[in-house]
Amino acid sequence: NQIVVQAASEAETDAAIEQITETLRREHGVIYAADDDFQIFSQADLLETFNTITATLTAFLGSIAGISLLVGGIGIMNIMLVSVTERTREIGIRKAVGALKRDILAQFLLESMVLSVVGGLLGIALGWGVALIAGLALDVTTVVDAGTIVLSTGFAAAVGLVFGIYPAWRAAGLRPIEALRYE
Repeated sequence: NQIVVQAASEAETDAAIEQITETLRREHGVIYAADDDFQIFSQADLLETFNTITATLTAFLGSIAGISLLVGGIGIMNIMLVSVTERTREIGIRKAVGALKRDILAQFLLESMVLSVVGGLLGIALGWGVALIAGLALDVTTVVDAGTIVLSTGFAAAVGLVFGIYPAWRAAGLRPIEALRYE
């Protein structure tokens, strides 16, 4: 069913595969390669297959992460737009007493970034917990890199900043008199 063969050195692997192929064809009575009734795998073939699977999984997980960031960003933008609507009178009062457009813009951008970073930190904590539990269940040591945590937190802040720009710009663009009349 299976034969395991080891070449004398890595340099002789290809020659060993050729010898094994010739021997198996002779023993099985096979003349053409298309008629082979056996398969030969080397460590290089297995490594190549493993690398292909890893690259595919990385792309798949990356696309899931991208979709998650987009959905999270849209959620943050909607929450901030509702916040702008509910606080229109407050914005009008702040502008009437001298708040500048950039002050309102900075306030809402900061709020959206804080909202996003808090969500990102909760996600990091959840991921860390799942990794620890999976590691214990599978008897594998899991490592969570500090660089990954910093990168994830940075992405969360960037999502909050990008998706908070429109609500912040909308809040900063309100005219004081119209904002004060808003019911």
